[in-house]
Amino acid sequence: MNKIKSAFVLIPATLTLLWWLADPLLLQGDLFFAVRSILVHYTGVLAMGMMSVAMLLALRPVALEPLLGGMDKAYRLHKWLGIGGLTLGTVHWLWAKGPKWAVGWGWLEKPARGPRPEQTVELFRFFQEQRGLAEAIGEWAFYAFAVLAAIALIKRFPYRRFLQTHRVMAAVYLALTAHGVILLPFAYWPTPLGVLMGALMAAGSVAAAMSLAGRIGRKRRAEGEIETLVHHRTNHVLEVGLRLNTPWRGHQAGQFAFVTFDPQEGPHPFTISSAWTGDGRMRFMIKALGDYTRSLPATLKSGDPVRVEGPYGRFDFGGAQPRQIWVAGGIGITPFVARLQTLASEAGTTPVDLFYSTSAPDEGFIARLRELAARAKVRLHVLVAARDGRLDADAICREVPDWQAAGVWFCGPAGFGRALRTAFAGRGLGPERFHQELFEMR
Repeated sequence: MNKIKSAFVLIPATLTLLWWLADPLLLQGDLFFAVRSILVHYTGVLAMGMMSVAMLLALRPVALEPLLGGMDKAYRLHKWLGIGGLTLGTVHWLWAKGPKWAVGWGWLEKPARGPRPEQTVELFRFFQEQRGLAEAIGEWAFYAFAVLAAIALIKRFPYRRFLQTHRVMAAVYLALTAHGVILLPFAYWPTPLGVLMGALMAAGSVAAAMSLAGRIGRKRRAEGEIETLVHHRTNHVLEVGLRLNTPWRGHQAGQFAFVTFDPQEGPHPFTISSAWTGDGRMRFMIKALGDYTRSLPATLKSGDPVRVEGPYGRFDFGGAQPRQIWVAGGIGITPFVARLQTLASEAGTTPVDLFYSTSAPDEGFIARLRELAARAKVRLHVLVAARDGRLDADAICREVPDWQAAGVWFCGPAGFGRALRTAFAGRGLGPERFHQELFEMR
């Protein structure tokens, strides 16, 4: 989390510094309108810069995973940058439109403006002639961006609608880029700020074009079919076994993939629940959490085609600590099942305690989990909420007296994870030793 917080601060801070170096901040003429001009430029630079980086992160760049801590963290940064861009875009819009409204209502008097300096650069002269068009494009693109952002953030909209409308965001971004390129002050272009903004908007435009063409993640896709289906009715989990027919680059325990069962629905992210053995087979455990996942037991059948894209994520069970504590809440057991399979076939030496907390125990699944943990030489603790109460840091520390020497790996409900992280931090566990996936893609 610290990595994405740092990135979220560093991006606008860098843009602010370069803007300050590029803009002389001259307050000439009417003070209010001079300040307004400065703030319009500043908020426009910040909004466009943040949205450009968000657009690049939409490409799912695997090369950035080590820097950000995983694709789940990249998506969280993408979300924050989108919200930041919308907020700053709103401020930009208010500074651009508000004074014009105030003049129209008679609250402000517009200062007299002399003739614009003659542009000697042909391209800048063309931009100057298109200012009215660029302002109109930017205004309507901002309205569209606000609506699409609301759809993305309001969870009541189905995931399918989110995917469909979010792709339109790429077209809106291209319109905002045209607005930004034409209206960015000409004096900025020869400066480091102009170079950076040009590079960001160019790269963001390429990313937007790839999104509109459906090319995101294309090189990481594999095609296959459903081989097995096991429905655990007690805990509402569907196990889906796949057999891939095209090459797959392999995966590590703890990684996830985007899976498409229905092209009309689009890809959904699911954690991979099987170790990779090179035979083209992989499994997913899918919890019925929404309308789509609840429908899968009735709609999927063996032989159905499937597309898998990935793998992604850095939930890799690494670290220098001499022992590990794993905590799974509900369907959060999935990455640990994959890791248990890996350890069962290897000579693992790191002591591991796995705490599995569930409110809907499935005895068949728990029996298999116990068998797998025994083969992997992992100490398993199964806690049923109705019988054992809520799992907390105190209970974990009682069961693992040398917890101070451990790294903690958590996967489960976000609130559960926050509570454990806070409790362990209060006991002196460093934040770098508490690992948690932020498994939210919107």
